Amino acid sequence: MTQHASSTLAVPEVSAIPRHVAIIMDGNGRWASKRFMPRVAGHSEGLGAVRKIVQECRRLGVEYLTVFAFSSENWRRPPEEVGFLMKLFLKSLKSEVSRLAENDISLRLIGDLSRFDSTIQEMVQFSEEKTAGCKSLTFTIAANYGGRWDILQAMSRCLAANPGLKPEQVSEELLQPHLSMAYAPEPDLFIRTGGEQRVSNFLLWQLAYTELYFTDTLWPDFDEAELHKAFAWFSQRERRFGRTSAQLASESMSDAV
Repeated sequence: MTQHASSTLAVPEVSAIPRHVAIIMDGNGRWASKRFMPRVAGHSEGLGAVRKIVQECRRLGVEYLTVFAFSSENWRRPPEEVGFLMKLFLKSLKSEVSRLAENDISLRLIGDLSRFDSTIQEMVQFSEEKTAGCKSLTFTIAANYGGRWDILQAMSRCLAANPGLKPEQVSEELLQPHLSMAYAPEPDLFIRTGGEQRVSNFLLWQLAYTELYFTDTLWPDFDEAELHKAFAWFSQRERRFGRTSAQLASESMSDAV
């Protein structure tokens, strides 16, 4: 597994199109409520938006797309909604895996999958194996995932892999390979739909230097045009990674010579 550099240890390459996009797909329930429909109808509609964004990211040259499908805190929702989400999750895996493989898209799942029933766990394993050789886009679904859980499980694995490790010896280089998304570079662009402006325990370690984009658009209405707006905003950001604007200008002049 390739280990990608931490943005706090090295300056990542910058491009107009984000290499890695992370999305919190918020607003499905409110989308349905506005139409006097049950909340679960919004989740079904949101699946169509996922298909559109996956395909558009692939077309635009995005290498990694990560979406927050179900957080470790979402178990607090009404049981009937959680049950529907589990059924929708399984149904979407069954229906989409062949489409992903045909489009050269690799599927990865991150999170504590042990809480899901065996049918879902088996389908996850099958889906990952079926698309393992795909190269155009790595599409990651975070399910029963939490950023704090990710850091804690990474530390546990790090200590297990390095017996006798002293506290002062713990470093980013040792910890990073054990994070859930060690196979991907840190996100360049974070998008949250639905109007809320928080990261909600999503990729807490990985979002250290990510550009944060918030939109009032509810997830089922987030289409290719909305994605282009987010990318246009991103292309105007000055990504300094701790440096000054003057340093960036100097480096640009040096590159031009």
